[in-house]
Amino acid sequence: MDDHFLAGDFEEEPWWWHAAPRPAQSSVDNFPDKADVLVVGSGFTGLSAALTLARAGREVVVLDAQAPSFGASSRNAGFVGRTLKHSFSALLKAHGLDYAVQVYRELDAAFDLVFELVSRENIDCYLVRCGRFMGAQNTEHLDLMKGELELRQKHLGHPFEMISESRQSEEIGSSRYVGGALMPDFGSIHPGLYHLGLLNSARSANARIIGHTPVIAVRPDGIGFKVDTPRGVLIAKDVIVATNGYTNRSAPWLRRRLIPFHGYMIATEVLSEDVITKILPNNRTFHDYNNNLVYIRQAPDQPRLLMGAYTGGPVGRLSQKSKQLKSRLDAIFPELETVKISRIWSGQCAGTFDLWPHVGVHEGVHYAMGYCFAGLPMGTYLGDKAAKKVLGLPEAETVFADRAFRSHPMYTGNPWFLPLVMRWYDRQDVVYS
Repeated sequence: MDDHFLAGDFEEEPWWWHAAPRPAQSSVDNFPDKADVLVVGSGFTGLSAALTLARAGREVVVLDAQAPSFGASSRNAGFVGRTLKHSFSALLKAHGLDYAVQVYRELDAAFDLVFELVSRENIDCYLVRCGRFMGAQNTEHLDLMKGELELRQKHLGHPFEMISESRQSEEIGSSRYVGGALMPDFGSIHPGLYHLGLLNSARSANARIIGHTPVIAVRPDGIGFKVDTPRGVLIAKDVIVATNGYTNRSAPWLRRRLIPFHGYMIATEVLSEDVITKILPNNRTFHDYNNNLVYIRQAPDQPRLLMGAYTGGPVGRLSQKSKQLKSRLDAIFPELETVKISRIWSGQCAGTFDLWPHVGVHEGVHYAMGYCFAGLPMGTYLGDKAAKKVLGLPEAETVFADRAFRSHPMYTGNPWFLPLVMRWYDRQDVVYS
């Protein structure tokens, strides 16, 4: 394979693991045979839930099939915003102002919780309110952005600024766009360090977090559950499933309601200060307005660019996928043609048939998942909500628990249709290219 674009230190693993390597599995001489609450999955959702429960005095065990957060949480792009696949304007039209405001106020709450947790737990993870620039490829996109953001500003107080094409170089060093919108209070974070901070906080609160222990089955047993694993059976009063895109056959009801898909990211080699400042002058996060987004940011700890694209595309050799992403990067920033790629990685996310995140209880088992491209803030938030539901607290109430979690009669958990959907999105995006 032509690999001239790969740096000498090229690796197929997340850039985030450079500063936040996955923790070694501590030995488990005596696998626990019981817990008040078993949490399945040690990503943002599972650790957020475990921390809330442990701080409330519950005996918590967290199991993960891999090393703690080997999955998507430590592979995240690290964008912190108010993201939902249903626009405020669409909710306003379909359900009225009160409902639209209720939903978006919870996005505010999820956004704020990340900052509150980082501050409260003293997690050193480069969390900043850097702002986000969203680029438009035509005037229709500009008009849609402006209309949506004006409504959010009017009814929610969310700040924004439209950036004209003549001022675009203030935000991004590319001529591919015709202006865009700036959300000045959006944030960015180092997701690997954020995850390790949550992990350490949960452990300090006496939650037991055990990796390399997949859950095989969860069986009702009187007032609780028997949980089968290769290490033995664990009895738990309550169970929270927080596996999102990695949900397996041990949770068939949930698996039929989740559409797993892969996200892909690359990291460049170290860039000069002049180059990286020209590309992203204000060190904001960036994405375009396409259905299948291109998203770009600076690494917080070294002068490198990180880019994601082709979400949901077929899974193949990552080194070959890096060539595809590098071509997309060069199309946006031609001056980066000679720049090499140092990292490529993938993580498995999950969407839902109604494009809503979901939290709830099915046959006594609690769950939170299906974040549809907003896994960091929503995973943190809904993990906390699931924990508060277990605790019986009124603060567990959320609009994301009010919707039926629907599947499709022909779907069993294998998203055979996903390439067709992404191809349709790509065709729509070509119109605006």
